[in-house]
Amino acid sequence: MPVTKVVPKELLPIVSTPALEYVVAEAARNGLNDVILVVNQGKQAIADYFTPHPDLEAALVAKHDDGALAAIRRPEQLATIHEVEQFEPRGLGDAVAHGEELASGGAVAVLLPDDLIDEGDDLLQHMLRVYDEHGGVVVGLMDVPREEIRRYGCVAVSRVEGDVVTVEDLVEKPDPEQAPSTLAIFGRYVLPPEIFAAIRDTQPGAGGEIQLTDAMLRLVRDGIPAHGVVFRGRRYDTGEPLGYVRAVVELAARHPRLGAPFTAWLRDYVSGLEREE
Repeated sequence: MPVTKVVPKELLPIVSTPALEYVVAEAARNGLNDVILVVNQGKQAIADYFTPHPDLEAALVAKHDDGALAAIRRPEQLATIHEVEQFEPRGLGDAVAHGEELASGGAVAVLLPDDLIDEGDDLLQHMLRVYDEHGGVVVGLMDVPREEIRRYGCVAVSRVEGDVVTVEDLVEKPDPEQAPSTLAIFGRYVLPPEIFAAIRDTQPGAGGEIQLTDAMLRLVRDGIPAHGVVFRGRRYDTGEPLGYVRAVVELAARHPRLGAPFTAWLRDYVSGLEREE
């Protein structure tokens, strides 16, 4: 806030590209070519972003601005985009339920745009391989300091094979002292078709929201296998201000056109701050 009064946070730019475009590109890069965007009434701009803009394209063609033309066409070319409106904010479980028709009895991947994964450290590819091997629930995990685990859902594990763990239990936002591990669930999931029935059987919790963690736990207790992939690469938490600023700085430093001059300026700026101290 206050910019998110009028601009959905998913469209806030990371340098010049919205966070959501990075996530759709991640899905497409892994062969997931049908993407559902679950939006609410105030986020029409998201649908507009992935829609062709003929007048703007014609203007750029007339100016022979091929770079800008390619950039504005890229979002609509990444994947087949489907928009579904969530009329009430009833939680992540309810949002996932909107994917049942398109899933057509198959699995579904869930990618939350607050969490950006660096394209050089692709987590989703590994998760899809684990799903192909084991089926069931696959969650993205990161090891966090114990005092921070209260901010996340976390898992209890029974077996560890490299970066893949077998999940025996899931706990939503535990007290650090009672947390079964420091492995936190974050915004990447691969879920079996049984998840939709589990969501329907899950009662709303605090705030009337249907928690995806509760639905996944129902599957685990019904004997559906569950695994987690521990991610040790670069993740940007764009859902909170400091994480958003860090993402902008880090990706600006690696930008093909802006990276070199930006990094040079940043070094001078930081040196100036150190001299002032």
